[in-house]
Amino acid sequence: VQLQASGGGLVQAGGSLRLSCTASGRTFSVYRMAWFRQTPGKERELVTVITWSGGDTYYSDAVKGRFTISRDNAKNTVYLQMTSLKVEDTAVYYCAGTGASSWGIRPTDFGYWGQGTELTVSS
Repeated sequence: VQLQASGGGLVQAGGSLRLSCTASGRTFSVYRMAWFRQTPGKERELVTVITWSGGDTYYSDAVKGRFTISRDNAKNTVYLQMTSLKVEDTAVYYCAGTGASSWGIRPTDFGYWGQGTELTVSS
């Protein structure tokens, strides 16, 4: 499975942006998709997860109520709609996927990774 993330950029605080992650290859083997983010010197942290088929979701407390994950099965694409952006949301965002049905949320629980897309939120 190959993942291609896009949509990052520079946004002012309070603004919105949507990231996309398109999967190709053996996409039928993907059970969950997620977005992680990472800033220099910090560990990669989970932002949100969605099941590919049922749409069950999980959000970190840091983004709950501001970010929304969704998927378009026909396009093999997962989206991350980000609103009310804060300076502390600045990071490189990575999409990830796994064929595992367990709800592990550590980076090691995901075997497929896209390249990062950078978000910078200015004050």
